[in-house]
Amino acid sequence: VDRAFPRSARGALKIARTLLALVTLLCFVASGAHEAYTALAGMEMAITALFLLLYLLRLDARIRCLFWPLADIINSVIAALFLLVVCLFAVIIKTNKGTLAGGVLGLILLVLCLVDAVLLIKKTSLGKSRGRSAPAK
Repeated sequence: VDRAFPRSARGALKIARTLLALVTLLCFVASGAHEAYTALAGMEMAITALFLLLYLLRLDARIRCLFWPLADIINSVIAALFLLVVCLFAVIIKTNKGTLAGGVLGLILLVLCLVDAVLLIKKTSLGKSRGRSAPAK
């Protein structure tokens, strides 16, 4: 178990994303909102919790068949796009106060997804050379 990960910026962000997705899910369920709202919040919570466990248990170092930071970046960007569409609908339609609260919390979750993607892009050396001292010709 990586005890330092929850105290890092990325770990705290993953925990915040999971908890905020849970609260958003509870708002949508309690308000009787459309199933798409509930499904998106539930999937976001589950996927973010799985990535949190992946990094917490250091499984990303053991399972090397996938480049996990890239998968996490793609997850964050796609989640942000879906959250933008669904939560804007929830805020605009605002069937009741629970749906409105869930939509606003979902938009805050959207910002956390984008911040997580930016942190991962900065950490990951996708565009950097890997161990070469001389430039390629």
